[in-house]
Amino acid sequence: MRKLLRSRVLQMVFVFTIALATIGAGSTDEKFSSIGHKMMCVCSCGQILLECNHVGCPDSDRMIKELRAQVATGGSDTSIFNWFTAKYGPTVLAAPIRGGFDNAAWITPVVVFILALGGTAWLVRRWKGRHMIAVAGAPSIPYSPENDAVRERIRRETEY
Repeated sequence: MRKLLRSRVLQMVFVFTIALATIGAGSTDEKFSSIGHKMMCVCSCGQILLECNHVGCPDSDRMIKELRAQVATGGSDTSIFNWFTAKYGPTVLAAPIRGGFDNAAWITPVVVFILALGGTAWLVRRWKGRHMIAVAGAPSIPYSPENDAVRERIRRETEY
């Protein structure tokens, strides 16, 4: 029993050591890729920075070099986004950063959708609640075989 417990403890220590050693592996490349896919190229091609395939793009190479330099300094994602926003404007971000007035870009579409859904439900209920009101003195058409003949003649004449 002790041998089994000792073996399990050694296995856990080994796994923990391996995990600890590999946590930092490739973190700058992953961070570079993550941030680069959250930014837009400013050459007006409308593509993500790291995926810009615009032939002869005057901006993507320079921006990628700047991104590598910013990631190499070890700053946080937010500080790198703020640096690029200060240099190129807020259009460099593929999605707005959450916080401040930018929350409106996240909240407004959801609120509009919910209001439209509620308005549609209200309108359908109102339409469904309407009933045809019989006008007093209006003639009602009783059933007769002659009416069927007239309907059949109308159906034949209106077919293409």
